Amino acid sequence: MGTLLDRLGIAVRTGHHCAEPLMRRLGIEGTVRASFAMYNTKEEIDALVAGVDRVRKMF
Repeated sequence: MGTLLDRLGIAVRTGHHCAEPLMRRLGIEGTVRASFAMYNTKEEIDALVAGVDRVRKMF
């Protein structure tokens, strides 16, 4: 998902996020994290939602 979102110009973090032991115990291979700040615009959030929806439909 991270690579596909990157191709759409959307930056996210992927991986274990310093929680690998817990994720392994829960059987989770990886996660995707989007971070927001005060300066993010509604358009950027809408692009993230649309991008996630587009990638989700691929699987």
